[in-house]
Amino acid sequence: MSNVLLVKNMVCRRCVMTVEDILNKADIKFDAVQLGEIHLHDELPEVKRDALSDALQHVGFELIDNRSSGLVEKIKQLTIKKARNEIGEAEQKQNLSTFLSAKLHHEYTYLSSLFSSVEGRTIESFFIHQRIEKAKELLVYNDKTLSEIADALDYSSVAHLSAQFKKITGLTPSHFKQIGTEKRKTLDGV
Repeated sequence: MSNVLLVKNMVCRRCVMTVEDILNKADIKFDAVQLGEIHLHDELPEVKRDALSDALQHVGFELIDNRSSGLVEKIKQLTIKKARNEIGEAEQKQNLSTFLSAKLHHEYTYLSSLFSSVEGRTIESFFIHQRIEKAKELLVYNDKTLSEIADALDYSSVAHLSAQFKKITGLTPSHFKQIGTEKRKTLDGV
C-alpha cells in the first residue's frame, strides 16, 4: 500500500482545500494535498480508507485504485494546467504532446490511446474544452479584451479563438459575454 492516494475530480485549488478539510476532520495525518493526489504521513488502515472514500464521494471526489485510472487523472490535471497557462514559461512553449510525455514519462501515443479508451474522447478535445472554459471565465470577468484573452491562452489569433469558441459553445465570444455566467460549467463538468 502506498502513501500517495490518487483522487478523481480534483481540478482546482478549492478542491484541494476541501480535501484537506475532510482529512483534518477525519484526523488523517497528511504531508501534502495536490491536484489529484493526497500524500499521507503514514499508511492508512482499511477502515479509515473506506471512511475517507465515502467522505470524498459525498463531495464529488473519488479515490482511484488502479494504475490506468490514476494515469488518466494525471493527464487531466496536467492538461488543465496547460490549458489555463498555470505552468512555467518554458512549458508553455511546448506543444501538448511533448509537455505530457515529458511530465509523465510515457510516449504520447500510449497516453492518448489510454485516455481515449477510458474517457471516450481525445486529450486534444479535452484540452480545447478546458481552454474554452478559461476563455469563458475571462470573458465574464470583463477585464481583458478578446485579443488579450487569445494571447493569454496561446491562440494563434483572435479568429482562431473565436472559431473554436463558436464550435464548442454555439455562440460568438461577444454574444457569450452579453449573456454571461449561465453558460459556464464547472471544470469537472467539462
